[in-house]
Amino acid sequence: QTEIPQTNTHTKRLTHLPPLLPPLLSSLTQTSPPPFFQSSQNKPITAAMPEAPKPTQTSNGLTTIAIAEKNKRTLQFIEDVTSNPDDVQTQVLHEILSRNSAVEYLHHRHRLHGATDRRTFKKLLPVISYEDIHPDITRIANGDTSPILCSSPISEFLTSSGTSAGERKLMPTIAEEMERRSLLYSLLMPVMSQFVPGLEKGKGMYFLFIKSESKTPGGLPARPVLTSYYKSSHFKNRPFDPYTNYTSPNETILCPDSYQSMYSQLLCGLCQRTQVLRVGAVFASGFIRAIRFLEKHWQLLCRDIRSGTLDPTVITDPAVREAVLTKVLHRPDPELADFVESECRKDSWQGIITRLWPNTKYVDVIVTGTMSQYIPTLDFYSNGLPLVCTMYASSECYFGVNLNPLCKPSEVAYTLIPTMAYFEFLPKERQELVDLADVKLGHEYELVVTTYAGLYRYRVGDVLRVAGFKNRAPQFNFICRKNVVLSIDSDKTDEVELQGAVKNAVDAHLVAFGGSVAEYTSYADTKTTIPGHYVLYWELSVKGTTAIPPSVYEDCCLTVEESLNSVYRQGRVSDKSIGPLEIKIVEQGTFDKLMDYAISLGASINQYKTPRCVKFEPIVELLNSRVEGSYFSPKCPKWVPGHKQWSNNVKN
Repeated sequence: QTEIPQTNTHTKRLTHLPPLLPPLLSSLTQTSPPPFFQSSQNKPITAAMPEAPKPTQTSNGLTTIAIAEKNKRTLQFIEDVTSNPDDVQTQVLHEILSRNSAVEYLHHRHRLHGATDRRTFKKLLPVISYEDIHPDITRIANGDTSPILCSSPISEFLTSSGTSAGERKLMPTIAEEMERRSLLYSLLMPVMSQFVPGLEKGKGMYFLFIKSESKTPGGLPARPVLTSYYKSSHFKNRPFDPYTNYTSPNETILCPDSYQSMYSQLLCGLCQRTQVLRVGAVFASGFIRAIRFLEKHWQLLCRDIRSGTLDPTVITDPAVREAVLTKVLHRPDPELADFVESECRKDSWQGIITRLWPNTKYVDVIVTGTMSQYIPTLDFYSNGLPLVCTMYASSECYFGVNLNPLCKPSEVAYTLIPTMAYFEFLPKERQELVDLADVKLGHEYELVVTTYAGLYRYRVGDVLRVAGFKNRAPQFNFICRKNVVLSIDSDKTDEVELQGAVKNAVDAHLVAFGGSVAEYTSYADTKTTIPGHYVLYWELSVKGTTAIPPSVYEDCCLTVEESLNSVYRQGRVSDKSIGPLEIKIVEQGTFDKLMDYAISLGASINQYKTPRCVKFEPIVELLNSRVEGSYFSPKCPKWVPGHKQWSNNVKN
């Protein structure tokens, strides 16, 4: 794959294009995805969009098209859309703008007046962030059904892991987006099967969960994108497909109690251990939590396997009990219980995945971005199985797929599928935005999207680097989220938020003792505890004579947590995906030592400033060597589903 020569692309207004969705997506409501959860010519384009394969269902739910033929058609679709991405993007933009031409945002506010060409679009519409459309989102959330952003009715809000003013961002979506997401999902296993044949002959053990949801004051659901999908008919009523044949019955995934859900999914995975060919979760952190859960509860699991029953004090959800007992746990299996017990009793858990699930070919989890910190732990548990990142997606939009899934995690590159949205890219140098076909190899960009659901030139906040090309479509390494300092799971804490949280804790608890924080930094500790937790290193300046008791530092921990965003607090309270925050008090002069170390590695003394987050292991070791005291948050911070200003019923 080599860099393709680039051209300028200013296309005339298009007037005779066929609609994209009916031919492309009408049949995909029957396609169920795997679980996750990354014209050069100045003339009209009149050719039809490349079509995704259309499986025909028979009465028993199996396709009449052979799996190999279906995969071939899917791969040809990828070839088609990556061979002329600029033409496809031109058509996507035309359709988005034409169908939404009368909405308030385009017609009245920015006076697009029905134009659908790129030149006018880029001239009249600004590049925006969430704060720019927050008033519009609020109007829709409060019940305004007029076409503000989108001509189609907003069906629900997808809650982002990114936050605004401490609350989850609300991304509008429309009913047809479920089909568009299904299109991207349908590409994953045909790609994977090129590298790992025979996956249709076994099952996938994926740990999938729903999260709490709420309703806006106007009555629209507000929930994470995967919760929306798992509760949809696309997932619950999916026809049989060998690529979506999971060890977990739907009822175990849809159980609102995270403990019962995890327990029952692990139990089902153990009972079907020889059929499992792939394992995974959305994030690496979630998969490691599942293994940690097994470490803590294998004795209970073995007892239920041995007896062929479910302990009624452990699994109380009637739907879960019925599903597990009728579909999986058919009879006592003392032989399996003995085997699992013998493996779990061993001193080392290295390779536990391949020991318990011996036919596993790979681990399917996100290990790019901040999730890369979990790679050593995954390698330990899996005996070095391939770590596969299949797709790139967010609450705003689903973006692309990894066409080389067995690559090293550090080399993961996602090919953006041009039919998903209209993509633009903001260079680091803050020049004019460039189109998908005009990005340059090796350059870094911030992703900007225009979606069918009403986001126009919206800054997603992801920084991507062009790693190569698939035909004429660029492939991107995910570099980072802009401004994120700390992250354990889906939480994202930036420097400004962390600074405010530290200030709140100092003002509330240390000032009374004449204390202040002279310097601080932070660390996302995913090695010493599972789940991981935030660590703050504080060097104090104390003018008072009264010693500061340990309980004050513990109160500081809790105040910091109370000051962080709702995604962090949900991870602590509901999802149990983040451990208690820790404050480590370090000796006087520690941050001078830190600066000396940085300068010894080549940093300029004139330009040095204390990093607000550290990751380099020697620096963490230096900080830990000078700790005088360590304190943890004594309880969970306050959190309730929904935005704090909403007084509505909450669903679990």
